[in-house]
Amino acid sequence: MRIVFAGTPETALPSLEALVASRHDVVAVVTRPDAPAGRGRTLTPSPVALAAEKHGIEVLKPAKPSDPDFMARLRELAPDCVPIVAYGALIRREALDIPQYGWVNLHFSVLPSWRGAAPVQRAIMAGDEVTGATVFSLVEELDAGPVLGTITELIREDDTTAELLERLAHWGSKLLVDVIDHIEDGDIAAVPQPEDNISYAPKLTTQEARIDWNRPAFAVDRHIRGCTPAPGAWTTLAGERVKIGPATIADERTLEPGRIEAGKREVRVGTATTDLVLGEVQAVGKKRMAAADWARGTSFGAEPAFDGTPA
Repeated sequence: MRIVFAGTPETALPSLEALVASRHDVVAVVTRPDAPAGRGRTLTPSPVALAAEKHGIEVLKPAKPSDPDFMARLRELAPDCVPIVAYGALIRREALDIPQYGWVNLHFSVLPSWRGAAPVQRAIMAGDEVTGATVFSLVEELDAGPVLGTITELIREDDTTAELLERLAHWGSKLLVDVIDHIEDGDIAAVPQPEDNISYAPKLTTQEARIDWNRPAFAVDRHIRGCTPAPGAWTTLAGERVKIGPATIADERTLEPGRIEAGKREVRVGTATTDLVLGEVQAVGKKRMAAADWARGTSFGAEPAFDGTPA
């Protein structure tokens, strides 16, 4: 089939590469416009745009998918199907109706759980044991289209969002190509999503990433991992913000919530249950470093503790 692929971040790259290597013909790529990046805030193409250019594939960068010039070019390209992975903009009905087999979305959850922009982060933070990826026919309602295929993946105890998303992007790309193969073969049917157990995964805000040390160690650990790498879990010490990387749950409780115990080899923080042993810490204006190294360069009071809890 003639394919136009829509995607923007690195998460979409495995799917683009899998489609390029498939039996289908990727005739163009749709991605978000160049965006400022780095310290110099230089306009930089998206990872998907750069990959497409290496393959010699036409790249379309509409400011909005409803842009008339883009719509005209999409009609000229006459794709049979438009697979979409983390594109980053809403697609309206006029565009959805152009390809014969519609737009086919790879989403990183088992729908109808965690519809929205941050499904992997929310699944980890909620303490889910299993997540996965779903390929479905795109409709105007958020992640509500009928399902064409699903895979599941265990959430490991040490998973961060980055690590889990990497696995889902890899296995999801294979699912996406398999679904498109079956669409062409005419032996696949879309199944409506259940109307119960729907949950939503809005984008994480920086304020949501603040750590509440009064929660159980498991919940604090999952909160930190879900916020890694972005937006980054944080707390404050003497009013200064400190980013906290993935930690390890200790076997015992020796500290009150938020209390810090800095030793030569490890730094512990109290929670509502057992302590957490910190991994890496990043103070404002400094690089990320091992918690013990951070502690050696930090002035603590007589009873060191991270400040307060979220309102």
